[in-house]
Amino acid sequence: MSEHRFYLPPESWPDAPQAEALLEGGEAVHLAQALRLGPGAEVTLLDGRGRSGLFRVSECGKKKVRLVCRSLDITPEPASRAVIALAFSKAVRRGFFMEKAVELGAWGVWLWQGDYSQGRLPADARESWQNQMIAGAKQCGNPWLPEIRTLSGGIGEVIAASETFSQRILPWELQDGSAMLTPDMAGRPGTTLYVIGPEGGFSARELDALRAASFSTVSLGQRILRCETAATLCLGIHWWASHLTTSRPC
Repeated sequence: MSEHRFYLPPESWPDAPQAEALLEGGEAVHLAQALRLGPGAEVTLLDGRGRSGLFRVSECGKKKVRLVCRSLDITPEPASRAVIALAFSKAVRRGFFMEKAVELGAWGVWLWQGDYSQGRLPADARESWQNQMIAGAKQCGNPWLPEIRTLSGGIGEVIAASETFSQRILPWELQDGSAMLTPDMAGRPGTTLYVIGPEGGFSARELDALRAASFSTVSLGQRILRCETAATLCLGIHWWASHLTTSRPC
């Protein structure tokens, strides 16, 4: 594969080798004008849904680039999938977290409106965060983009959306007697949800709802972590645990 990677939406993906693909907009401008690649150059395209391929540039325009597919590859869905439900906060370092979410193989990122969230979920949150994730995928080569969802209905919507998940975990600092999050709990087959509160923490109402829904409470240590740090730590432990070769309980 080429070191130059570009994002091609799934609906524009070619069906077979030798088929033609059309790169448009910002991706085409970056290829032709920023990198000054021309006909004959070979690049890698990703669709964010597990497909990648080697393509050769056949024609360059100002905002459109035509390419011919040389080879295709499909990366299967991971057996162990991590979804982070991150309460919205203006204080979150979005670029940092979105890059790490892609690098660490997050299956999904849900932005939810917490009782103590700093600000309200903006209407364009999903689109802007998606663009940051695409940049992260192009940098690290992950062919799977996390699914981004915005849940303005609060913790009740988070609980309802995760009813069929294999595990639902609540990392929370203000608790006694809860075990640390370990590889034995993280990285198991199926989909695991980690729900992270805002900088102001969870409200009593939210905690009651999570306990009633049988979320497993865990500790991330004695220090109070920023929400994006806690989310990244959960993803890192999950990523590491899912790649362990030793057997684990199901």
